[in-house]
Amino acid sequence: MKISNSIKFFFATFLITSCTPKLDIPTPGAGDADFTKCIAVGGDFMSGYQDGSLFHDGQDRCIPALLGRQLKLAGGSDFLQELLANNIGCGWNPKSWESWFVGASQLNYKTDCQGVNSLMPIWDSVSRTSATSYFSNYYSTSNCNFSIPFASIQELFSPTFGNYSSSQNTNPFYHRIASNPGTSTVIGDAKNSNATFFSAWLGMEDIYKYASNGGAGMTIASSATFSTYLDSVLVALTHNGAKGVIANIPDFRNFPFYTLVPWNGATLTQSKADSLTNIYSTAGLTNISFVSGANGFVLTDPNAPNGYRQMHNGEFITLGVPLDSLKCDYLGILFSTMPNRYVLDSSEVAYLDQMISAYNNVIAQKANQYGLALVDANAYFKTVATGIKWNGVDINTEFVTGGFYSLDGYHPNQNGYALITNEFISAINKKYNAKIPTLNCTDCNGVIFP
Repeated sequence: MKISNSIKFFFATFLITSCTPKLDIPTPGAGDADFTKCIAVGGDFMSGYQDGSLFHDGQDRCIPALLGRQLKLAGGSDFLQELLANNIGCGWNPKSWESWFVGASQLNYKTDCQGVNSLMPIWDSVSRTSATSYFSNYYSTSNCNFSIPFASIQELFSPTFGNYSSSQNTNPFYHRIASNPGTSTVIGDAKNSNATFFSAWLGMEDIYKYASNGGAGMTIASSATFSTYLDSVLVALTHNGAKGVIANIPDFRNFPFYTLVPWNGATLTQSKADSLTNIYSTAGLTNISFVSGANGFVLTDPNAPNGYRQMHNGEFITLGVPLDSLKCDYLGILFSTMPNRYVLDSSEVAYLDQMISAYNNVIAQKANQYGLALVDANAYFKTVATGIKWNGVDINTEFVTGGFYSLDGYHPNQNGYALITNEFISAINKKYNAKIPTLNCTDCNGVIFP
């Protein structure tokens, strides 16, 4: 029996159409939340601070701004913020004796004290006079981002926090967006925005101001104090029925700022080791000795014999340490012990672990009390440290090459912020039965190589 061409065509068409998969793409939806007016409150991470600075493109691709792109698909409005004019930017210089401010660091070639030319982060100083142009007041009632770099949770309530001038040591980053610099507060301004939804990441600055300074002359506000202030923040932000999402605090061990420089980075030949051991022994410090290869740096410890000892495993040196002094001037080995401001010793490490755990317990309790979505950033940063894939690319927490952190070793780069944004989205979807698509940020940058 012959089959007509028309019948053949029918069967071919039927087979093709019947085998074509139907994509069930969910329509974005807000679920039980309302994204009509979204704001953000936090510190460095929520402001988009990276490469040691705040600058235009970093702000434009901060977590709340990236989150706003996706929430807009489910009824959200534009996430508006006061962006800096350029990508040079301005940030606090942790070495304030050199200059108060620095521009965004860039990866470039530099010759170190040993004459080795290699890629490393380089930044330029910004004078206090030049910085003034970045910190003029640009208050707008449409501002959605109330995240202030380096702001502890207590400072969010301080009416003098934004009273910045070139001669006052307050916070210029709040000054530039404050409704009334010198009298208004961050939380007051955030509350007056009458948001329907908020994202928050609080407590990071309280913990990491201490950690980044090696705990030198500092303490962390108690968990009870943190709880009281966090309660006040959430009362203000939810006053009109707004819902929100809040993140907890990651372990410092997942930041290259604390892990890049090894505690036993004093690498010596046998002759140098013998010579140094003899010098310390002659001075009566027989508890300090050196071997060929890796050695712990020397630090001051009032509980050690004669007040000095070597560092041991489980102690950390921050990336703020002057690397040339380590390489060429015997910092931490001879003539000078490792300065306390660059070291987290075992007691400070234990204190940090205790306080991060306590703060995270408070954050979890408050998230439950106020019905908020909770982002477990602590768990997520550990996952990134073990290595993940994103868009087919390997991502981890290695400095420069890992793809997650910016050149300051603490703040993520734009790709890192995009990945964290997806954790916020997952938490929102789970808590509020929302259908927010995850982000694929094609315009986000990682570390830019020369």
